[in-house]
Amino acid sequence: MIVAFSISPSSTDETGGVTDAVAAAVRVVRESGLPCETNAMFTNIEGEWDEVMAVVKQAVDVVAAASPRVGLVLKADIRPGHEGQLSAKVERVERALAD
Repeated sequence: MIVAFSISPSSTDETGGVTDAVAAAVRVVRESGLPCETNAMFTNIEGEWDEVMAVVKQAVDVVAAASPRVGLVLKADIRPGHEGQLSAKVERVERALAD
């Protein structure tokens, strides 16, 4: 499965900045060892259901330690028997665009 998620702390410092809390969540994902990528809006992670959701929970917990309120947006592509789709899906679209 691929999960795209975004964690939003309500606020973590006096300026309303959230960069450090978001960076801590991304660090959890990257240290998980699962295939992942981060873009301007979401972090994408690929793996089996239980391992992916455990990482998402860990990332939320890290942000919750710095913020009294946390928002989570999550979208999942659940396709049993398929691996490597984090890059394969993009490659298929790029091939179609090249035609």
